[in-house]
Amino acid sequence: MVAGITAIFIGCTVYLGNVQAEDAAAACGQASSHESVLNVIPEPYLISISSNSLPMDSVPSLPFTKLVLIDAGHGGIDGGTSHGDILEKDINLAIAQKLYLMLKSKGIPVIVNRTGDYALSDDNRWSATRSRHRKDLAQRRQLSQELSVSMFISIHVNWSKNKANRGPIVLHQNEGRSRMLAWFIQQSLNPVFRSNKHPELGPTYYLLKRVEQPAVIVEAGFISNDRDRRMLTETRTQTLIASRICDAIVHYQTMF
Repeated sequence: MVAGITAIFIGCTVYLGNVQAEDAAAACGQASSHESVLNVIPEPYLISISSNSLPMDSVPSLPFTKLVLIDAGHGGIDGGTSHGDILEKDINLAIAQKLYLMLKSKGIPVIVNRTGDYALSDDNRWSATRSRHRKDLAQRRQLSQELSVSMFISIHVNWSKNKANRGPIVLHQNEGRSRMLAWFIQQSLNPVFRSNKHPELGPTYYLLKRVEQPAVIVEAGFISNDRDRRMLTETRTQTLIASRICDAIVHYQTMF
């Protein structure tokens, strides 16, 4: 098998990843079909997590073989939430791209499902729904099915009517590995924002309900809060946010 950087063409979108060439070829032939075999994970299980376990400043050097899928939320006509001319989709993409490069530099197989400002719904020609939003979400889920991904990391930005609300919130599935992944990311991001938040169960979210692999949605901060917004739009803090998410993913992968 030939490993390396591979451009995976699915519909009109180019997905970047350092996956095996055979996996890329399989994706090209399968991702347009919704009749693929699901990569079903075992029954959910609970894991007790201690705040003293696995310090974030000690990352072991181990070979990684499990593919990470980074989902850059929104895109194209779907700007997500906003503040003036600051759009969530642009922040999501910036953090996702930085996270992709960091994971790749650590030797972790990784793919990002959006590399520019476009809507993934444009590539969905198989879903019968007339909802553009549902087509977009279904396309994101479809890629997670067609590739042998080990986890699904969706990058987003939060908004609230209460401008005092701030800090990262990581949403997880009702499943042990998703819960653990969310906890690692939350604990890694909290010091950046000087917050003390806990991960939250997100059962009503389409991707958390439909993605078969351990999945989390990282709400990286509140665009409606002045302090968070500055952090979310500055390259330096975007890089720091991506770095902390990367560290958490590395810790998670050392356990499974």
